[in-house]
Amino acid sequence: MFKKLPGDEARTLVTTTPDTAVVFRPAVVRTPAIVTITIFLWRLLAGIVRLVWRHPIAVAVLAVPAVLGILYGWRLALVVVAVPLSLLAPWPFFDRASFNRWMGWRLLAWWRLVWVYRRHWQPVMIVSGLGRNLHGRDYLPRIVRVTCTSWADLVTVKMISGQSVKDWTDRIEHLAHGFGATSCRVTVARSGRLLLAFPRRDPLATPLPALPIPEVASVGPVEIGRCEDGTPWRLKVHGTHVLVAGATGAGKGSIIWSTIRGLLPAVRAGLVQVWALDPKRMELSFGRALFGDRYAASPAACADLLEAAVTVMQERADRFAGLQRNHTPTVDDPFVLVVVDEVAFLTAYQSDKGLKLRISAALATLTTQGRAVGFGVMAALQDPRKEVMNVRNLFPDKIALRLDESEQVDMVLGDGARDRGALADHISPVPEQGAGIGYIRLETSPDPIRARAGYVSDIDIRAMVADFAAEAHQ
Repeated sequence: MFKKLPGDEARTLVTTTPDTAVVFRPAVVRTPAIVTITIFLWRLLAGIVRLVWRHPIAVAVLAVPAVLGILYGWRLALVVVAVPLSLLAPWPFFDRASFNRWMGWRLLAWWRLVWVYRRHWQPVMIVSGLGRNLHGRDYLPRIVRVTCTSWADLVTVKMISGQSVKDWTDRIEHLAHGFGATSCRVTVARSGRLLLAFPRRDPLATPLPALPIPEVASVGPVEIGRCEDGTPWRLKVHGTHVLVAGATGAGKGSIIWSTIRGLLPAVRAGLVQVWALDPKRMELSFGRALFGDRYAASPAACADLLEAAVTVMQERADRFAGLQRNHTPTVDDPFVLVVVDEVAFLTAYQSDKGLKLRISAALATLTTQGRAVGFGVMAALQDPRKEVMNVRNLFPDKIALRLDESEQVDMVLGDGARDRGALADHISPVPEQGAGIGYIRLETSPDPIRARAGYVSDIDIRAMVADFAAEAHQ
């Protein structure tokens, strides 16, 4: 009565006969054994060639003793293995850095690849939705390589065709917990490949003391702390503007005072001037002697100081017009850094509308026209909402310290920053653990960088005032 059809077509049939059990068997094509054996041998040979090509040293280390053992006996093979091991054994105890660079991190990367990533790769990809199971076959992204540093595993992944970076950034928490890490950061290595960073430990957990004052006068970049990978955190202040956002106690003062500390030799040489606005009368007033008459605390005085900076900037722009496009600090035309602590009090919470308009207009003028003529603005605030700081997009470089809400991360660093791993809302509120830690979004790169600024104590500020106050406001 019914014609037998292949299994895929049988699903489309509808029977109107009640209580009728119709069974369809899918068509089966029997593959000859010789074809199966040939495919298996070809895949085995290709796998061996690929293994030798990718890991020649590891293959040689295993193959040479095995061949010697077969040809000349196990004693010679044992000697060949034991002698190099006995010579290499003291290496990590005498020079751990070179051992890790040449062998330690490679061995750890191999172990992490085998025991962590390949072992859990399929279930994590399928459960997180980054892999697909179609018709009983798994389509998974491929691990290209794993490298280890002193603090993290760096996993290079080839995406499935048709995937986007957002598919991965939306699942960073799945990836982190799936592979036993505290977080995961996603960056684009090249087209079709991603670099996943899984931290094994937190190198910024220990507070950093104030860095030594530089011996050479320079306008920057200013070294203010350490990045997560161990490199110095050098903050660019000349030729840009910096916005620092963080909750109370997040460490905004560490960044401000570390920057001023790094510029002190240039201040002494007359190449830099620091203009300070301190509406809270707390953070910058402690080193007020460093600023002299370029310090303001009341809203009216802050408006006057900002407008004075605009006047100097515009006078300099008139002199530079048609002669130069970039600023080089000199004694006659120094770099001017305008530091504004708690800028939201001046731009949003100021009750005097006239002062609010003056301050907002002056800040907008400095941030739009000041870079080319040697004026930079460093502004700090707690609330990064647009209605609080309507010129935040005029700051090319941004720093997000500890924030209260996850949505605030993208408000400060830009859309997608949190998905790329800038978890500023997860920074510990305990001062010893999280103060001064933040994520940096530079004008030249969308990928956030995690770093920690050195803590400049009251004693350090007093010493700075004692040594540099006389020259700072000449």
